Amino acid sequence: MTNKEIAHAFRRLGEMMELHQENTFKIRSYQNAYLTLRKQPTPLAQMSTEEIAGLKGVGKAISEKIKELLNTGQMATFKKYEEITPPGVREMLEVPGIGPKKIRAIWKDLGIESVGELAYACNENRLIELSGFGQKTQEDLKQKLSYYQKSKGKFLFPDLEEAVGPLIAFLKKTLPSAKIQLTGAIRRCSPVLESIEVVIASNEPADAAFSSDELIKTREEKDRVWAKAPGEIPVVIYRCPMEAFGSKLFRYSAGGGFMEAFLKSRPSLDFKNLPEEIQVFEKAGLPFVSPELREEAWSLHLAETNRLPVLIKESDIRGVVHSHSTYSDGLQSLAEMANACMSKGYKYLGISDHSKSAFYANGLKEEQVQAQWKEIDELNGKLAPFRILKGIESDILYDGALDYEDAILEQFEFVIASVHSILRMDEEKATSRLIAAIENPHTTILGHPTGRLLLSRQGYPINHKKVIAACAANNVAIELNANPYRLDIDWTWIPYAVEQGAVISINPDAHSSTGIDDIHYGVLMARKGGLTAAQNLSSFTPEEFLAFARKP
Repeated sequence: MTNKEIAHAFRRLGEMMELHQENTFKIRSYQNAYLTLRKQPTPLAQMSTEEIAGLKGVGKAISEKIKELLNTGQMATFKKYEEITPPGVREMLEVPGIGPKKIRAIWKDLGIESVGELAYACNENRLIELSGFGQKTQEDLKQKLSYYQKSKGKFLFPDLEEAVGPLIAFLKKTLPSAKIQLTGAIRRCSPVLESIEVVIASNEPADAAFSSDELIKTREEKDRVWAKAPGEIPVVIYRCPMEAFGSKLFRYSAGGGFMEAFLKSRPSLDFKNLPEEIQVFEKAGLPFVSPELREEAWSLHLAETNRLPVLIKESDIRGVVHSHSTYSDGLQSLAEMANACMSKGYKYLGISDHSKSAFYANGLKEEQVQAQWKEIDELNGKLAPFRILKGIESDILYDGALDYEDAILEQFEFVIASVHSILRMDEEKATSRLIAAIENPHTTILGHPTGRLLLSRQGYPINHKKVIAACAANNVAIELNANPYRLDIDWTWIPYAVEQGAVISINPDAHSSTGIDDIHYGVLMARKGGLTAAQNLSSFTPEEFLAFARKP
C-alpha cells in the first residue's frame, strides 16, 4: 500500500468513528496521523515499526495499525466500524464538504442511507427543518451532491499515469510483434480522465492480452475493447492493422475541437491507412502538433501559420517557487528542502510559508518570520551559488488586503497572494477581492486563483478576463499551481493570459521534498496551454526572478 492509501484509511477511520460519536481523542489522533502520513516522503513499507512510531502525530498504537495494513491489507479497527456503517452512509463521507456530524444527523434523524436518497431529500426540501441545516445549507448540499455524482468514474491524471508503465510493459510483453501507443485524453495529458486509452496495431489477434488477471475484458465492439487493469482501472483499446496505425493514433489522440477544425479545413483529405502518425501531418501540409496541444482549434491555426510555440519542458524550470517548511505546515526543514532542490538540479528555492492569519497551517507570526530570515541568510552562506529566496504565501483577507503590515511585506523578496478562506462569494465580490490583492504593490504572484480542488471542490467564481488583465497591468505573475489536485489556473486560460502579456509561474506548492516533483504535472498543463519557457517565471534565473519581483 502507498503512503497516501494508508493515510486515507486513517482519515476514513476517524470519520466513521465520529459518525458513531466515539472518543474524540482517538478521532483527533487518527486525523493527525492522516495529515502526517499523506506527506511522508519515505515509503512506510520501508520503515520499521519503531521508525513509524517516531513520526510526529503517530505513536506506537497507530504504527502497529500501519504495519497491520502493510502486512494484511486490512485493519481490524477499520473493519469493525465498516461493518456497523451502511455502505451508502460510508459513500456520503466521500462527498467533499459534508462532515461526519451532518451525515450522522441525516442518517439517524431522517433515516437516509445513500447518496441518491440524500439528493432526493434535498429536492423534496426535507433537510430544511433538520437541526443545524436550513435553506442555504440544503442548497449548498444539493450543489455538492451534483458535483460529486458528475465526478464519479473520473480520475486525476497522476492516478492513471502511475498505471500506464506497467500496462504498456504488459501489453508489449504479451504482444511482442504489435505496435502499442497511448492515445486519447491521457496522451493529451488532460488533468481529469475517465480511462487509459491505447492503440494496438497488429495483423494477428490480440486475445493473448486478455488471458490473465492483468487485463480483464468487460466488453467488445468491432475494433474496440473495454477492459479493467489492476485496481479496477478502466482501459479502452482500439485495434487496427499495422498499415493503419498512424491514422488511428492521430484520430483517437485528437480532442473534439481540434479534430472538428482539422476535418472542416481539409474536407477532401484522405488520411486513412497511414502506418506512421507523422504522415498524417505531412499529407495535411502541417508541422507536427504535440499531443498536448490537440484539444481545441486554436493550436491548429497556429500550425497552419507556422506559429507553433516551442513548448516548455521540465528541464526549463530553474526554481522551486511556492514551497513550505516546518516553519508552517511543511514536513521538512529549510535545509532539507534546499538540499532536495539542489539534488534535483534546481538553482533556487522560493520559500513561501503561510502567513499569520493561516492559523490552521501554523502561519508565521512576525517574530517567526525574522527567525526564518536569519536561518535563510545562514544557509545561503553555506549553499552558494544555490540560493533560498525569502518569500511568503500571504493570505488574501476578506477585503482583498494582504496579511501583515506593509513594513513586513516590503522586506520579503517575493510575495504569493492566495485565498484560503471565505470561499463562498459571488463572482463580482470574488473578482474585486483578487484584483485588490493584485494591485497591492507587494504582490509578486497570484496563487491558485480559483482555489479549486479537482474532483473535490469547484473553484470560487471569478471573472478570469478581469483578473488576468489586472495581473498583466500590475506585473503580477499568475500561478499555475502544479499540485495535481489544483492545477490552477486552468490550462485553458493560459493562451489568453499570454496574449494579454501576463506571466505564468509553474509552482509545486510543495509541502515536502516529494512535493517538488509535482512540477511535472504543472509543466504538462502549461504545455497544453502552449506556454514557452520565456513566459514562465520559475524558468527565470534567480536574478531575473528578483528583478521581476521588484517591478519596474
